[in-house]
Amino acid sequence: MTTIDIGAVLPTAMEELTDPRTPGVTEAAIAVEEHGLESLWVADLLLGDGTPALEPTLTLAAAAAVTQRVRLGFGVLSVPPRPAPWLAAQIATLQHLSANRLLLGVGIGGFPDSPLWRALGVPAKGRGRATDTTLDLLPRLVTGEEVRFEEADTTLRLAPAAPMPPVLVGGTEKAFDRILRVGAGWLPSQLSPAGLAAAAERLRSRAREQGLPRPPITVGGHLVLGEDRSARQAYETLVRQLVEEHGIPEEEAARGPMLARAPEELAELYTAYAEAGADRVVAGADNLGWEEQLDFIGRARALLPS
Repeated sequence: MTTIDIGAVLPTAMEELTDPRTPGVTEAAIAVEEHGLESLWVADLLLGDGTPALEPTLTLAAAAAVTQRVRLGFGVLSVPPRPAPWLAAQIATLQHLSANRLLLGVGIGGFPDSPLWRALGVPAKGRGRATDTTLDLLPRLVTGEEVRFEEADTTLRLAPAAPMPPVLVGGTEKAFDRILRVGAGWLPSQLSPAGLAAAAERLRSRAREQGLPRPPITVGGHLVLGEDRSARQAYETLVRQLVEEHGIPEEEAARGPMLARAPEELAELYTAYAEAGADRVVAGADNLGWEEQLDFIGRARALLPS
């Protein structure tokens, strides 16, 4: 049977931060490790419009300090607002703090018109180009090479050096060129197993044609767990958001959420993603308290082959 790694999303944004049932970041990180999951992940949802959200690099530093085994992932980090030298220093520091457990999920940024981006003076246009430039620089900066910055007329060398963590590029199939160019993995979201299978084959076929290694795939998404009224409401709300806020066709949006009435069904869903080509699934539930969903995910994970 195909194996797959399972990750959980830490409660670092929006309603979870104000929910009295939600544990703190360090408690949550310890709980993920105790449930035997492979990785924990933080979102980058800093908007500057009053929406509660914790800064992701500091959050992972806190998680690194209280865990020993679990991998630490960005799911995903918006690259354009972060200068490459500063981001490289943060990545190297996290690698040292965590004994090289970092997983660097990156994206071009999903909120380019947010107040934070405007306050930082980051242009909405050219995000892809800015991301590519940073991704080209990061391996050299993180590993301690001297890098020349001609416009600033300076040479930079960061120390102590650290291994460059695995990179996973978030986004749709439009990200395939970037993935193959930098030798990264893919981190799509809201794909059904059938949709993933087709896309994964297209990506890996292109990699084979170019003589490149098989790109690893981590699938992200939203879980709806159980079968009570809250589950039905969460599903309907999520589908509506995918249609109205993200422009996804309704039929496709209806297939986006990961549905499971019981841990056994969730284990079957994880297996379906593995058979479709995923190496890892990372998803959080929209209708349960954080500790409830972690217990549900942990029980499903225990049913999978080691």
